[in-house]
Amino acid sequence: MSPESIAKFNKLNEIAESYEALLFDVDGTLADNISAHKAAYVAAAAEYDVSLDDSLIDETAGWPTVAVAKEIGVRYHKTFDVQEFSTRKSAIFIERFIHETQPIDYVVEHLKFQIGKKRIAAVSGGSRSTLNITLTVLDVLDKLETLVCAGDTAHGKPSPEPFLLAAERLQIEPSKCLVYEDGVPGVQGALAAGMGAVRIDQI
Repeated sequence: MSPESIAKFNKLNEIAESYEALLFDVDGTLADNISAHKAAYVAAAAEYDVSLDDSLIDETAGWPTVAVAKEIGVRYHKTFDVQEFSTRKSAIFIERFIHETQPIDYVVEHLKFQIGKKRIAAVSGGSRSTLNITLTVLDVLDKLETLVCAGDTAHGKPSPEPFLLAAERLQIEPSKCLVYEDGVPGVQGALAAGMGAVRIDQI
């Protein structure tokens, strides 16, 4: 790791000190793959005759893919099956872009450093099939005690439901959980769940 990454790694360890469970977002937090996800959304949208402005993906960071698909339909005045769009976007991401996934080194190393010290989970708006591949590429899938993803709760981020489900599965009080995120919706959900939150892109 670079000196800057080492400093951030140390900072994350300090922040985590007083918590019992650590809940990690995946895309943009553990995985440096947001540009790849944007490209997959743009490619999928093009199949529905939508010229997507990918800034919408920044705006909806952490949302389940079906919710992003619904928002695309609303903004571009298109009617399509959001589940079908979501499935297609995931397929495009896996086929064309998943190989571009790189770790955000100071976050992944922090997760690995905390194994055995803290309870570890991932909470993401992505599909389980895509997340399993991404987490395998990052070599952390087998380090997680639980993975909460799209469809596991009635509402995704910014709802607190995914975070509360992770805490329930870990049998840890929400107030003793720290959430790692790179976007506003995830932080909103974590705080609504009564958890601590850290923006990994702002430390």
